[in-house]
Amino acid sequence: METERVEFRAEDGTSLVGVLRVPAGATRAVTFTGPFTGVKEQVVGTYADAIARAGFATLAFDHRNYGESGGAIRRHEDAAGKVADLRAAVGHLGALGFGQIGLTGVCLGGGYALKAAAQDPRVAALACVAGAYPGAPGSFAHRGGDYREALRDIWDRAWTEDGQPVYQKAVTDDGGPAAMMGAEPFEYYGTDRSYSPHWENSVTVASGYQTMTVDTLAAADLISPTPLLVVHGTTDEFCSPEGAQAVYDRAGEPKKIVWLPTTNHIDLYDVPEFVNPAVDELTAFFSEHL
Repeated sequence: METERVEFRAEDGTSLVGVLRVPAGATRAVTFTGPFTGVKEQVVGTYADAIARAGFATLAFDHRNYGESGGAIRRHEDAAGKVADLRAAVGHLGALGFGQIGLTGVCLGGGYALKAAAQDPRVAALACVAGAYPGAPGSFAHRGGDYREALRDIWDRAWTEDGQPVYQKAVTDDGGPAAMMGAEPFEYYGTDRSYSPHWENSVTVASGYQTMTVDTLAAADLISPTPLLVVHGTTDEFCSPEGAQAVYDRAGEPKKIVWLPTTNHIDLYDVPEFVNPAVDELTAFFSEHL
């Protein structure tokens, strides 16, 4: 299998850096988008490597503002920009000669992948793993408190008086403020499990506004006839099973949903007991539909 660092550009000129894996004889390709703050060496890299070993070319890349890719505001979530980045990744694979291209989204990437695939007829098949779907039941906008007050709180803290972004930790184990609270996110991002030289434990406060105001669930109404696979854990306190079910229920055929008996959300990041069956499902799905 050939592996190379690649660089391509989004439609606005933003430089995007990725890792292209091409097994001998591969004619079909899959690109990936992953969790909030994630970079290409983490979750998407794990899935890209496994799918490549099954015979597909894969492209795992850093979204704008993260990792090695460009972007004016570092470590800042840009919901519309991420969808544009996925269009660019699909275009890059097409320019390399891959005729059938699939898309996989993990965690928050599940919602972005759903939205991108619904808007891009070049995507031949879509898989969502442990997906977060802003706009769905149990998503960020539905987690207690007053939604508009939560947005106001973010906005009041997000920028300095001279318009510079305010940063906070992505994860923490000391009970202090962080974008992803609790022990579970820290268990992955705060330890060697997720090590990457291109990931930093820092993200803009304004990123929360982005994740709370984008609606990805509505894209489920538009995804058909693109084949859809939803893989989700039965236990997931961060990306609700109800959201995954809502996506599946709203999508038209062809579609399939698979439930895995997880103990938490990050089981589907890197735990072989759960990642391996998820990869098996993705491999079978893309073999049939690409």
